[in-house]
Order: sequence, then structure tokens, then C-alpha cells
Amino acid sequence: VQLQAYGGGLVQAGGSLRLSCADSRRTFSNNAVGWFRQAPGKEREFVAAIGWRGGNTVYTDSVKGRFAISRDNAKNAVYLQMNNLKPEDTAAYYCASARGSVATTDISRYPYWGRGTQVTVSS
Repeated sequence: VQLQAYGGGLVQAGGSLRLSCADSRRTFSNNAVGWFRQAPGKEREFVAAIGWRGGNTVYTDSVKGRFAISRDNAKNAVYLQMNNLKPEDTAAYYCASARGSVATTDISRYPYWGRGTQVTVSS
């Protein structure tokens, strides 16, 4: 497995979690990285992405102001800080490495995927 997401768990509404994504084969190198999530019975959806140099970020509207994506290229790691969590944020979260250095919401541009981590937010 090239990418591994971890840091999920069970949290009450209003709480916070920090997800991490580790890259064991340097698929992050020169590439944007994104976070996606998939709830039971729903399609996988885009959450956030960050460009190679970290200055370019994009978020889906539902998480703007609550989630923050960041990366540490020296550690081959990407993070997703999730604050003020809501029950509708409950899903399996996945990290993915894009083809290209610019952050994108286009799931088809993410060929490298990791195993997900479950986030459950109770009301």
C-alpha cells in the first residue's frame, strides 16, 4: 500500500479530529494531494486538496471554515484538521495523490489511493 490514512475515530458533534496521510513510495512528490470521503450508500466525494507547494488549496463548500488541509513535504505527509464536526461528516475518509502539482477537485485526476480511515460523528 502506498498511501495510508489514519487518525479517524468517534467524536461528538462539535469536536475535532486530525487525519494524517502517509506516503511510503513518494507518490506525493511534485503532486497535489486530496482528501475524499464516502458515506454508506453514497458516492465518494471530494473534501479538500492541496497543491505540491502548499499554497494552493481547495475545499468543498460544506467544510469551508471548518477543515484545513496542510502538508509537510519533508515528511511525505498530508493532514486534514477537522473542527466543529457534524454528524453529516460521518464517512470513510481517503487520501489520494493527484497527477499534477495543482490542487483539483476532479477525482479522475487522482490515480493513487490509500486505505481509508473511518470518522464517525455522534449527535
